[in-house]
Amino acid sequence: MIYYPLDCGDQTLNTLWNKNFTIITLGTVVSMLGNTVSSFALAVLILELTNSSFAFALYLALNNLPRLFVPMIAGTFLDRFSRVKVIYSLDFLSSFVFLFIFVGLTQNFLNYQLFMILALIIGTIDSIYQVAYDSLYPTFIDKGNFSKAYSISSMIYPIAALMTPVAAFIHETIGLEILFIFNSLAFFIAAVMETKMDKDESHIQEGAQQYKIKEFKKEYKQGLKYLITHKGLLFITLYFFCNSLFQMSVSQTLEMPYFKNVPSLGYQRFTFISTANVLGRFIGGFLHYRFELPSKYKFNIAMSVYVIISVLHAFYLYTPFTSMLIINFVIGILAVTSFNIRISSTQATVDNAMRGRFNGVFQTITTTGLIIGQVLWGALGEVFDARMLIMSMNLVTLVLTFIVIYRQREHVKPIYNQTL
Repeated sequence: MIYYPLDCGDQTLNTLWNKNFTIITLGTVVSMLGNTVSSFALAVLILELTNSSFAFALYLALNNLPRLFVPMIAGTFLDRFSRVKVIYSLDFLSSFVFLFIFVGLTQNFLNYQLFMILALIIGTIDSIYQVAYDSLYPTFIDKGNFSKAYSISSMIYPIAALMTPVAAFIHETIGLEILFIFNSLAFFIAAVMETKMDKDESHIQEGAQQYKIKEFKKEYKQGLKYLITHKGLLFITLYFFCNSLFQMSVSQTLEMPYFKNVPSLGYQRFTFISTANVLGRFIGGFLHYRFELPSKYKFNIAMSVYVIISVLHAFYLYTPFTSMLIINFVIGILAVTSFNIRISSTQATVDNAMRGRFNGVFQTITTTGLIIGQVLWGALGEVFDARMLIMSMNLVTLVLTFIVIYRQREHVKPIYNQTL
């Protein structure tokens, strides 16, 4: 890849790091730290409680189920009401939920059925939060800083994910309960920080307080129509539906149970693999912060990234453990490149007044693929070899990359190759 240095002078930095952008970035870091810890802890609890990849898949699917319909409602709501208030209110609610889990573990009244209910609640909170965050974040970025800002956003998850091996160590030495107290505290701190963001949101429509549920159908149709009439956005969304169905879901569902069931691997080595991936993501995000991809090559770079990730994901479980670490490090760097190109270009393309509805539709479509995949691959994982399923579905994704993205490049390329 060829990178061109950005002007990193004081003026650019001061323009990017305004009050609101700084608060939402720091708040996201804090809450993401807690979210990473809880995701690992909940996954371990479910696997140890059921010892079944299918039961684990059902938990993941139920956690993602709200993303089928909640973003549709949230997207229309968030184009008319304060996104800032929604952000910090949801973080306060998350703090309470994880405090409840801590109490439930210490008092021994949690069971698989209750975990299913909690999965649904957490999934609902997350699905609303994601639409609110995706719609609010771009409004805090001055023109000319989109690529740089999203490179910062892409570094947050890797930083937080470094907590996974720490969580695994605490699980082995102390227990899982303390992880949920940490998570509750992290969300509370994030929420307090976010209350300090300015609430001047120009997207709020006049008369928004008279918004009624019956208007949802009309508002959502406008978002869907917006997507359909913008073919570039449509094919990008369709590709990430396929990616969720055939690539992301199979890895999320089968990799952790595979490591658990192979004596030479186990949870600890799974966290090492995850750490290698997030370290790659962090380095990739840092490179995107310091250097700008040349606009005219972004589509070609994205295509190359999609192809390479599919091939590496397909075969890495057949390699020695050291090779797994290296491959996941490379995948991490490439994944950030994919994320940065996609999110910065689409969010810069979509009108601010339509951003909530577009993000709601995008999440609904991609989550549909994720849930179908999680249930399907979880069931097949009870019968077939996990490595074979992961390899096969990544090769399917490889073929679809050429069908959905490359063949429709006349529509996708203008979005990816725009100067941000």
